[in-house]
Amino acid sequence: MMSALMRSIIAVIVTLNVLACAWIIWWTARPRPGEVAEGAVSDHVWDGDLRERNNPLPRWWLILFFLTIGFAFLYFLLYPSLGRGLLGWSEERAYREEMQSAQRRYAPIYAAFAGRSVLDLAKDPKALALGHSLFANNCVNCHGSDARGGPGFPNLTDNDWLYGGKPEDIVQSITYGRQGIMPPLGAALGAQVVDNEVAYVLSLSGRPEPAAQVAAGKTGFALCGACHGADGKGNQQLGAPDLTADIWLYGGSEATIRKTIMEGRQGKMPAHQWLGETKIRLLAAYVYSLSHPR
Repeated sequence: MMSALMRSIIAVIVTLNVLACAWIIWWTARPRPGEVAEGAVSDHVWDGDLRERNNPLPRWWLILFFLTIGFAFLYFLLYPSLGRGLLGWSEERAYREEMQSAQRRYAPIYAAFAGRSVLDLAKDPKALALGHSLFANNCVNCHGSDARGGPGFPNLTDNDWLYGGKPEDIVQSITYGRQGIMPPLGAALGAQVVDNEVAYVLSLSGRPEPAAQVAAGKTGFALCGACHGADGKGNQQLGAPDLTADIWLYGGSEATIRKTIMEGRQGKMPAHQWLGETKIRLLAAYVYSLSHPR
């Protein structure tokens, strides 16, 4: 919603522009002393024989201009451009009315699925169709229309879960959101140590890396192991990824992993508590079904 201050600033700017248009029309249409007679040829000549006549704007054109300006001020009076507005309309009120109308219309549809478990809903095609609709309206901007995510946004179709893939974990993520933080370690570790850690992290997922760097990186992994675990398999309580799975939230290239360690990462899953329990369960059931197609 637009703030009251911004609404006032826009209203003042628009009003001044409308008044300026009215003044320009009046100023250009009024007669001036010393002008040639109306319809007479002026002294302006182009291309040797092209002359300018002193013809006023057509009256219907002027009337149309002033009617447009009058309509603008009438709109200002009826709607909350310069204040509350004579009609009492507001975007907040219109939003509330539309939401109440939608609630009355769709409440019976969702009521049929109330109280059912996520696992039960995941087996119901009608419930999954509603869950897919909720996903399309609330989740595709981050996770994509195919739910495969992108850099910084998890793929929901596999079985690699940052905070757990059980139905209750998914419900928790949707309801309250998540805040993932990977602290920047570049200043604390230094470039050489970071290079060693990159080599060790890549080796955890089975990639061949120089043995000396891997050994050095394993020695210095204790700082990372506080979140990712001593074996690098992650910690779903903290949202720390499993580094042995070769599944990367921000990309698995050497440069990307180095950037992650040096500069850190911050990811946020917004809370959707406002959807209500039934819609959250339907959405969770759809998300759960993506990685459990059976």
